[in-house]
Amino acid sequence: MSESDRFKKQAIAADLEEPVSEARNLAEKLGLEPYAVNYWIVDYDEMNELIAYGGFQNRYPHWRWGMAYDRQQKQGQYSGGKAFEIVNNDNPSHAFLQESNTVADQKAVITHVEAHADFFANNEWFGLFTQGRSDEQVDAAAMLERHARAIGEYMADPEIDRAEVEKWIDHALCLEDNIDQHRVFTRRLETDSSDRDLDEDLSAKLDELGLSEEVKAEVFDDEWLEQMDEDDAPASFPDEPERDLLAFVREHGKRYDEAAGKAVEMEPWQRDVLDMMRAEAYYFAAQKMTKVMNEGWAAYWESAMMADEGFAGRDEYLDYADHMAKVLASPGLNPYSLGKQLWEYIENTVNRREVIEHLLRIEGVSWRNLTDVVDFEEVLGHLESPAAVDAITSETLDALEEVPEEWVDREALEAAHAGEVDVDRYPWKVLTYEGLARRHYSLAKRQNRGFLSRVSQNELERIGRYLFDDARYSSIEEALADVDFTAGWTRMYDVRESHNDVTFLDGFLTQEFITENDYFTYEYSQASGQFHVSSVEAADVKKKLLLQFTNFGKPTIVVTDGNYDNANELLLAHQYNGVMLDLRKAGETLERVFELWGRPVNLLTIVKELDEHDIEVARRRNREPEPEERGKLIRYDGEELTIEDVPWEAVEHLAADDVDYDTKPEEWLA
Repeated sequence: MSESDRFKKQAIAADLEEPVSEARNLAEKLGLEPYAVNYWIVDYDEMNELIAYGGFQNRYPHWRWGMAYDRQQKQGQYSGGKAFEIVNNDNPSHAFLQESNTVADQKAVITHVEAHADFFANNEWFGLFTQGRSDEQVDAAAMLERHARAIGEYMADPEIDRAEVEKWIDHALCLEDNIDQHRVFTRRLETDSSDRDLDEDLSAKLDELGLSEEVKAEVFDDEWLEQMDEDDAPASFPDEPERDLLAFVREHGKRYDEAAGKAVEMEPWQRDVLDMMRAEAYYFAAQKMTKVMNEGWAAYWESAMMADEGFAGRDEYLDYADHMAKVLASPGLNPYSLGKQLWEYIENTVNRREVIEHLLRIEGVSWRNLTDVVDFEEVLGHLESPAAVDAITSETLDALEEVPEEWVDREALEAAHAGEVDVDRYPWKVLTYEGLARRHYSLAKRQNRGFLSRVSQNELERIGRYLFDDARYSSIEEALADVDFTAGWTRMYDVRESHNDVTFLDGFLTQEFITENDYFTYEYSQASGQFHVSSVEAADVKKKLLLQFTNFGKPTIVVTDGNYDNANELLLAHQYNGVMLDLRKAGETLERVFELWGRPVNLLTIVKELDEHDIEVARRRNREPEPEERGKLIRYDGEELTIEDVPWEAVEHLAADDVDYDTKPEEWLA
């Protein structure tokens, strides 16, 4: 780095010291509990390199990083895509700010990062990687650097072919999503029943007999030893289907030796590489499992801080609005937009229920007549933030003396009176968490003012029937005075801790949300040869979305037998959910798995088959043809890939009972 570049980055960092400090203060006032964050200023090329490396500065040598770097550069050059930031899940977290960002961009990134760091620190799925360790700390940067150094040393070893190391990494990466991401990460060691232990025991016993080497070679040849191994092996293992395919091949797999024409033990470096690839797969699993939640969480709190709380200055607001518009308007399934909408929906529904419960306790009001006798405009008037809290300046501090005690930070208010707090720039400093919740109450926001009155009669009945009659009010004003204005945020924090994208979508993607945000499903019609809207029903939309997030959007493949057909072959099974595997890519994947197993590999799956006659008849009748589901066994023996029919009884247990997905994701298995 040149001296001028270094001074430039130091100047930017100095200018950002206050925004970084105040963003952390505001985040904590809002209830966030983030990891400490180290911010780094990087240039355009450094940012692209970090993105290619998955947010870290050191990764193992491999061609995939160069491809990712080239793709990121072209995206910026030709499609106008801009990388504003990158932050990694570590403690402390490390965030990288691009030096070409505007001040508004930098502030937006900083507030966004603080929310990410909170999510990393508090979501239980991120805890699975560290749970059970003595310190329970994330130190991913150190782990990845160790992996980079170890693999670099293997590649530099004159006894090991560098190309073989890269190929071995390719084989392992093919299975990086075939882990058990719901299990606490543990490193698995070699089992005591390995072939090496058998060889060592036999060797010791032969030495005790005092036989010559010629006799040993004549009687106890390799074929006999292999047969002994097969005879001693269990008829079938594992006892239950094993989701962690990477761990299974690491423990029980071999490598195919072309010269010997058979499976032989893996080299120590090969098992070590599998260990490293598996550890990295588990580390990154939580990020894949919570993409919508995490990005939506960060977008929500970024908006609350930058826009609602005025962290973006008046001269920066238009730049920030442009920044946020670009993020939320990205094409395709946008995790920022979908996630932010769902978090806002959770907040609104919880707040609505809280308000409705209080309204139903007013004398003369019941779930049957609430919408007829309650004036929702009057309700919204009472829910609006009091002027003393809504518009805080150095000239209006005295008005805060009249608001409830729990809303005001008395120590900060005294400092503001003494001129020690710039309350015109940071009005939130004189409020407590409860005061900020009142200031930003969701139902009173302009974009949400119709949400309360849209409550359905079914929802009113559900609330009313299970409402304890423990308080009665004589008026709307009296009832709303007891509303818990923190209820929505409290629920959001609870959800943030325990959910992943699958449970998040399954739990909160309701018909109301889908209708309000115009979500629908589409599918390809065999009859018309075109895509068309197929449904706007919540169940259908939910199924389509869940398909893209279950098991990272990839098929679930499990090990069902490591001694298939009593021949040491590997039998895998596709847990079919109504969507076929891409058989070509599945075959390519089996070829790679063969390299990690050293012996033939088999895969059971279910396919949908249509013949041209059925399609033609359906086209004439303007309806979709009904495909027939059949079982298939795909097998690769090291030379030939075969696909054969199997009886339905052999695959019936793999079929889902009530799921029928029609849309196939872009990438399957391979």
